[in-house]
Amino acid sequence: MILAMEFLSFPLLLCFISFVSLLLYTLVKKNKSKPTNQERPILPPGRTGWPVIGETVDYFSKFQNGVSEKFVVERSNKYSPKVFKTSLIGQPMAFLCGPEGNKFLFSNEKKLVRVWYPMSLRKIFPEVQEKERKMFHTFLKADALRKYVGTMDMLMKQHLETDWNREEVSVNPMVKKYILTLACRLIIGIDDPNKVEELATLIERVEAGIFSVPVNLPGTTLNRAMKAAKEIIKDVLNIIKQRKADLLDKDSASMQDILSLVFLTADENGSFLNESDIAGSILGLLVGGYSGISGTVTIIMKYLAELPHAYDEVLRGKQYKLHTCFNKVIRKHSPPHGHIQATFSVYLSNLIIKD
Repeated sequence: MILAMEFLSFPLLLCFISFVSLLLYTLVKKNKSKPTNQERPILPPGRTGWPVIGETVDYFSKFQNGVSEKFVVERSNKYSPKVFKTSLIGQPMAFLCGPEGNKFLFSNEKKLVRVWYPMSLRKIFPEVQEKERKMFHTFLKADALRKYVGTMDMLMKQHLETDWNREEVSVNPMVKKYILTLACRLIIGIDDPNKVEELATLIERVEAGIFSVPVNLPGTTLNRAMKAAKEIIKDVLNIIKQRKADLLDKDSASMQDILSLVFLTADENGSFLNESDIAGSILGLLVGGYSGISGTVTIIMKYLAELPHAYDEVLRGKQYKLHTCFNKVIRKHSPPHGHIQATFSVYLSNLIIKD
């Protein structure tokens, strides 16, 4: 019995010694690198919470309950209505609040601020160079996408017939399904529903890892996300190889998607993007559009359901009055969402026409 107790207590003793050693190392390192009063930067008011974890638990608990804005409101009321500091998913950060904060942030890119990504996101996505962004941006402008309107309309009608022809609909999953189906068709030329569903499963794993604790160990959320990202890139690379074969066979029917156009187009220096860079950029497009755009459309649908007068304006096609109406509603019921005000897509139009 005594031997068994000693055997059980040994791992606990080992854990305790490890914890104390880590704590002492952290304190010594902090004291050595502690800046003087002159060197110490001026930080905004706020608190960073627990070591490593920070205030992540509080943020995501509010996010899960659909009241994520409370995290910002509580701290802006307590510390400053303009800016406060915190720590999420292992990263110290500052929240800029209100119109002044948004203006400062978006008018000073590459001047006083620069694009920054959480450590977990940088582990999942390959780095995208500026020339890749420019190349894809060329083919994603409104003028360039105009030729795909017929395809969008066809897919929308199919989507409404198969997924919305019922008494009760869960909007967000259906919107995600349509947007991913559309993205797969236009960007990489995939129209197989089973393959789209497989990609949706992988993308959801990637999304779960984006805002996870940046610990890459087997079984962690980040580790599963990194594996899923590699699977998507592998699939895109296989599609690129097929495009090369189609090009040699002069099969123009399979060369109409955005992937093929990027693959065949040289930059201003006459060089082409390599396959890995293209695959990494497409990974970002698929993941970014899956929840980003679908979230915006879902919020618009929510407002339409809750505000019959706004729905009537859509039904009558009075875009100017509708825009004004939504501006008032969004300012009254939620924090500023410029992207919501700007997004009235063919998705919404077709839903109203269908009804």
